[in-house]
Amino acid sequence: MKLFIGNKNYSSWSMRPWVLMTELGIPFDEEMIYFDSFEPDSDFKRQALKINPTGQVPTLMIDGGFVGDTIAIAETLAEHYPTAGVWPNLASERALARSLCATMHAGFSNIRKHCPMNIEASFIDIGARLFAEQAGLRSDIEALDALLSPILANATSGGFLFGHYCAADAFYAPVASRFSTYGLPTSKELTSYFARLVDSQSMKAWTESALAEKRFVSIDEPYREKR
Repeated sequence: MKLFIGNKNYSSWSMRPWVLMTELGIPFDEEMIYFDSFEPDSDFKRQALKINPTGQVPTLMIDGGFVGDTIAIAETLAEHYPTAGVWPNLASERALARSLCATMHAGFSNIRKHCPMNIEASFIDIGARLFAEQAGLRSDIEALDALLSPILANATSGGFLFGHYCAADAFYAPVASRFSTYGLPTSKELTSYFARLVDSQSMKAWTESALAEKRFVSIDEPYREKR
């Protein structure tokens, strides 16, 4: 089983399955396809198209085929590793965890737009300006807090959304990184949860690799011209 990913410094989508499999101890090989641009003739696109007709990462190669969507990857992992804990044990919690993943998958467009993931950078001043100027960003942060804080308040021991680390936590790991990079304010409950995600062993390992990349990709850098 091999997971194809993009730059660890920038690729929030790639982070999700990587930290999930790493945190749960699911064995896999990884292969990096470095970003240059996403144009049809770019080296990234040419390489990605060899493994996935959408030309996107992450892509999981398993059983001779490919799985190219983060939710689909999580479901595939749950099928192949039913005791790993990809989803919570209780049916009601599994349903909620899937809903949380789908909500992150499709939502929070203002956080994505204004605060792209950039692990190596520190944009605290920019984050303060964005928070003050962008009503949509503030609205997304409020919605994120309203979504997760009640679940965290009722969570069992373990510090994660459903006690033990699962796919729902992996899906919110990239946004935790964004809050760290941009210093975005939110509730005490959500701030503590994001700190636990950043401090997880899987995210520490991902971050270490991201810092070692030493690659500057201009298309992923709206706030500076060099590293």
